[in-house]
Amino acid sequence: MISGDETLAALRRYWGHSSFRPLQERIVASLLAGHDTCVVMPTGGGKSLCYQLPAALLPEKTVVVVSPLIALMQDQVNQLTQMGIAAGMLNSTLSRDEQYEVIRRARQGEYRLLYLSPERLARTDTVPLLKAVPVAFFVIDEAHCISEWGHEFRPDYRLLSSLRQHFPDRPIAAFTASATRRVRHDIIDQLRLREPHKYIASFHRANLRYFVRECEAQAQPALLVRALTQHAGSNVIVYSPTIRRVSETVEFLEEQGIPALGYHARMDNEQRKRNQERWMADEVKVLVGTIAFGLGINKAAVRSVIHLALPKSIEQYYQEAGRAGRDGRPSDCILLWARRDLGLLTYFINQIVDPAEKQRAWQRYHDICGFAESSRCRHRQICLHFGENPKWNTCGACDVCTTMPQWLAGTSGRPVGRQKKTAQLASSNVKNTDRRQPEPVKPAVNARHSEALFEHLRSWRRSISTARGIPAFTVMHDSTLDELSRVQPESLDGLRNVHGIGERKIEQYGRDLLDAIKKFRSAVKPDHL
Repeated sequence: MISGDETLAALRRYWGHSSFRPLQERIVASLLAGHDTCVVMPTGGGKSLCYQLPAALLPEKTVVVVSPLIALMQDQVNQLTQMGIAAGMLNSTLSRDEQYEVIRRARQGEYRLLYLSPERLARTDTVPLLKAVPVAFFVIDEAHCISEWGHEFRPDYRLLSSLRQHFPDRPIAAFTASATRRVRHDIIDQLRLREPHKYIASFHRANLRYFVRECEAQAQPALLVRALTQHAGSNVIVYSPTIRRVSETVEFLEEQGIPALGYHARMDNEQRKRNQERWMADEVKVLVGTIAFGLGINKAAVRSVIHLALPKSIEQYYQEAGRAGRDGRPSDCILLWARRDLGLLTYFINQIVDPAEKQRAWQRYHDICGFAESSRCRHRQICLHFGENPKWNTCGACDVCTTMPQWLAGTSGRPVGRQKKTAQLASSNVKNTDRRQPEPVKPAVNARHSEALFEHLRSWRRSISTARGIPAFTVMHDSTLDELSRVQPESLDGLRNVHGIGERKIEQYGRDLLDAIKKFRSAVKPDHL
């Protein structure tokens, strides 16, 4: 039996964290004990660690992860490899020889984690392969895709129900960021989970500020520019409803002197990958994409997510907006919608042939329209939609409960929802619950110098990622670089106290990183320190 001290030691060694986030430790314990598990945890809550850490602690076993996106698999494998955890994947991007090598290593039990797509699992040769692998348990990521009531139903996911038949003694764990109570029950039924341990995290993202504004179509471009100006220098995702509007928006922003990249399904694969990598590496701060962008994107310091149209469901909006503020810092989720959006959503619903699916789509339509047009707290609406009943009624962090920012409301800056006094009362209210407001850490050095070092370390990270051919965020996250720029450690032991730097990172980058900080300090005037 693996002890709690051992799990904490692994958390420190591989992830560089000194403590778990809410629910993580209990989920890890459930999986290590061999229980079927169903986990609903919002984007940024640390879902992947919950199954990756048990895998790291099982040296002769392999955790098989079913994941819907190749890009997500590649990112996860890259990150795990950087951390010193052996991981592999089987998908269509690998050559035949590469696939044979992965299969050979998997049969030898060399991988702690093996990633597969649901399509790969459906192949007749995959189950015999997995029977030759020392499987510890199965993980179904984005598990809501198995439910017809989910907002991203994928028929291939239904085939995953055969896992229980083929591997009756192996535990199954389902993970998702966005599932209503009905979808959660469907996930458990479809995967045939046996008395699963259920972990449902709060859907309340306290650091996010939801601003919903209905506007005329012709007013939207100016509002978009205002929003991007407000977040100048920060990472932003802009969601567009169609491929054509992605191109139009990128072109418009370039004309306004705002560099932006596009991302959509019809783009050449290499160009799409290149654009994503440039955005991830902070070469360009603004990415304009369709819903094709974002699933599994692991970028913590996104300061704003802007929607240029109504999403098709509250689940979709929550998942996409939730890509902001994964580092726990205040971030803006801005929904700019127009009446014409209703016609576009109606058009897509009318293309659905299956009567039952069309009915479900209409229900999602009414839910998202109700969310956008309501004068009730946005945070509370989202929680209630997912079956959570908050003890508070106002949040102090949405356009209904506080004043719409002047840059978004217009020159008058008039309140759109309740008055400021109400918002202050709401903030006071919420402090009495277990809602956590992020508080800035006092800088150890002058802020200007800290910011300059942060950019210097970003440049250092970019050179490392380019030389190794890996995404920048797999080297270190922005939040880690930010802490480094404030703390400025001078020894390897000092690095061990920085959140996000584990032993493997110290082995790979420790001395080089200390040298980069030392060179920067010697290059600036002493009175700037």
